[in-house]
Amino acid sequence: MAAQSRGEHRIGLLNGFAAYGMWGLVPLFWPLLKPSGAVEILAHRMVWSLAVVGVLLLVLRRWSWAGELIRQPRRLALVTVAAAVITVNWGVYIWAVNTHQVVEASLGYFINPLVTIAIGVLLLKERLRPVQWTAVGVGFTAVLVLTVGYGRPPWISLCLAFSFATYGLVKKKVNLGGVESLAAETAIQFLPALAYLLWLGSRGGATFGPEGTGHALLLAATGLVTALPLVCFGAAAIRVPLSTLGLLQYLAPVFQFLLGVWYFGEAMPPERWAGFALVWLALSLLTWDALRTARSARRRMAELVADVTDTGDVTEARFPLAK
Repeated sequence: MAAQSRGEHRIGLLNGFAAYGMWGLVPLFWPLLKPSGAVEILAHRMVWSLAVVGVLLLVLRRWSWAGELIRQPRRLALVTVAAAVITVNWGVYIWAVNTHQVVEASLGYFINPLVTIAIGVLLLKERLRPVQWTAVGVGFTAVLVLTVGYGRPPWISLCLAFSFATYGLVKKKVNLGGVESLAAETAIQFLPALAYLLWLGSRGGATFGPEGTGHALLLAATGLVTALPLVCFGAAAIRVPLSTLGLLQYLAPVFQFLLGVWYFGEAMPPERWAGFALVWLALSLLTWDALRTARSARRRMAELVADVTDTGDVTEARFPLAK
């Protein structure tokens, strides 16, 4: 059993590295689709993603969720919100990469955990530990420093962070599996995306044919680029602890940042380095606090189990003064 558990954990880690690695390297893919514009690429991504996850669901024979979702208008409305928010996120990211703003796009996913915490406080009335408050404060300072560095607020980063944090909040309430959720969202996106592509083709502005077979295949591959990391993420999520996934999530923006600086040659003046350094400090504080809290929770659980084993009475172990 122990060997099997280690094997499952290893498979989960490999899938986690694969998922976040692909998300981190995706800036290399979007420029290959030029001369297609960001909106045309986005529309193809919606259409072909539905085709890919549709085939996947047919193979897995997982369709029962669709009927249940249709009979629940509130969940269906939330899926529609998720589809709208991720449309904004995808579109801004593709545009940012293809206009040589990969570094600013990577910043959006670095600050996403901080934005998620802020949303939890503002909307869900969650209470933060002191270290979390410190991290949020450092992150806010980082945004101010970057605003000075860019000469404007980092709108791309903020848009990506807030859209993805909102997307995560809505998905948590919908409570659908990764593949099923993507299928539902792209099903909502499909008709508007297809209508746009047909309209673009009727005006002679489409690139899906006139640019040759290779370009058409690349546009079709946007479905795989979207679905494959999600499948790997799903395989990782059921095999490794959430704390491990939380650490792995930083791989994607790290890869994106390195690509922006060293592959695409984007400028990094001192004030921009200072802003990023503050963001990394905030994330380090969050990570340290999360690991410390998880370790403390495991220690308390181990002590509880030991007390129960010694006394044979769970009530006395948890509430020693109850008697």
